[in-house]
Amino acid sequence: MFDDIRPFRDDEAAVVIKKLVNEPALHSSIASYVLPKLYSALPKTTQWLVKHYLKFRMNKIQCVGEFQQEIAKYLHHLIKKSTDGFTYHGLESLDMSKPTLFISNHRDIALDPALVNLALYKNGIDTVEIAIGDNLLSKPWVSDLMRINKSFIVKRSEKTKRAMLMASKNLSSYIHHTLNDNNTNVWIAQREGRAKDGLDKTNAALISMLLLNKGKDTSIEQYLTELNIVPVSISYEYDPCDSDKAIELATIEATGSYQKAEGEDLKSITQGLIGHKGRVHIEFGQPVLGDYQDSKAIAAEIDRQIINNYRLYDSNLAAKQQLESEVQDASMLHTLTQRMQHLTNEQQRWLLTMYANPALAKDKLEN
Repeated sequence: MFDDIRPFRDDEAAVVIKKLVNEPALHSSIASYVLPKLYSALPKTTQWLVKHYLKFRMNKIQCVGEFQQEIAKYLHHLIKKSTDGFTYHGLESLDMSKPTLFISNHRDIALDPALVNLALYKNGIDTVEIAIGDNLLSKPWVSDLMRINKSFIVKRSEKTKRAMLMASKNLSSYIHHTLNDNNTNVWIAQREGRAKDGLDKTNAALISMLLLNKGKDTSIEQYLTELNIVPVSISYEYDPCDSDKAIELATIEATGSYQKAEGEDLKSITQGLIGHKGRVHIEFGQPVLGDYQDSKAIAAEIDRQIINNYRLYDSNLAAKQQLESEVQDASMLHTLTQRMQHLTNEQQRWLLTMYANPALAKDKLEN
């Protein structure tokens, strides 16, 4: 019924993994980031090494769960190498015997749901199915890689309003089906695209999409019980893609548009995964339940929890102080200054803004 958007099933895993292991574009992508110097000097040799390493690691995998266990090993190593500590809180107060729709802020294309999965995995809780936009799946092998890792497709490229409405209804039905019929947890970002400016705001249209599957005789309160929405705050001390985001935001401000380069999304995914992030924290909120009037009211409650539970770091506070011309703590600002020394004044302002906005949003919420 949902074959065009659903993740791959266990009985499809072996064939898909074999395709991925033999995909030259995947070999090149891994080689260029894991072994850049060797790849630059000996590209064919490096690709051959990557291919045979993948064969060695993947040849016995027969189901999605085994694939995710392999991914978890890599993710543990990645977090240890690229962060100064990963913490999470709030799972202990949730009833995870009931499938949950996690809605989180969105800073990193791949890492946001991966970190949620890691926290669940560490607690023996089933991992989530991940919503991913079809704009990120231009290459078949990327689509295969995402769908074998329990991702389902959000269609954003339909040509007509009617087609978009049908795709939204199908997606709404799929998410409800996954939660209530398959008893599987789901993750979706609070908005389309990353919050590059650091403003974590839920798009009410996302909530409207989730409610499209609600029957006329079903109240919003009852349907929220079936969705079991839990807001999630993901806080990074440093964003590996902060300079790129600042350049993009400054370009849009100056020219009104920004044209992505070929392979830019894939570059952002890789950079976000391997780049230094400082400390990282996830805070799981409380289920959004009750008699809300409409999508905007539900979105406002998700925003309240995400902003309130966001963990501020010195990077956020130093950026806020700099923008507001307050007394500076030189040690707090030093790292940010290093990160933006190659940027123009306008780009520096945007980098400071993206770090300051979570602190400014929390101030606004408290006042």
